[in-house]
Amino acid sequence: MNTEQARERITEIRTAGGKVSTDELDVLWAALPPVRPEEILGDWRGSAFVTGHYGEGLLAAANWHGKRFHSTTDVQPLICRDADGTLFSNIEAGKGEASLWMAEFRGESTASMVYDGQPIVDHFKQIDDSTLLGVMNGKDVLDDGRYFYFLLERE
Repeated sequence: MNTEQARERITEIRTAGGKVSTDELDVLWAALPPVRPEEILGDWRGSAFVTGHYGEGLLAAANWHGKRFHSTTDVQPLICRDADGTLFSNIEAGKGEASLWMAEFRGESTASMVYDGQPIVDHFKQIDDSTLLGVMNGKDVLDDGRYFYFLLERE
């Protein structure tokens, strides 16, 4: 699969409601180009792929909105909505905030977000200039051997 085919397939999955297997997401991930930390600075709206991974429920319960990359050393990984709809950085759920680094995942170096207070790393690949594919990695992240995948759209 080439990059353009991966982009088209991701668009199809999103249009159909986001339900997909992690096996297919693994293939799509491999076809996309890496991205550098400085290229993803800014505010991003997030959404989870529907794979049955337990992370989907955790983010829904937290009312997850997305991520903010102010700089490589100032990242808010869990921007959520409160009961009034106001956005806030959920430091409690995230156990702190995060930073951006280049890190290797599956043999490629790409922009990766390292949580300050827990053993989790989110790796990112570029779908297009305003969309990223993310995969969560770390201790206790795998759910029956499956990674948690999500999308970020530039706001």
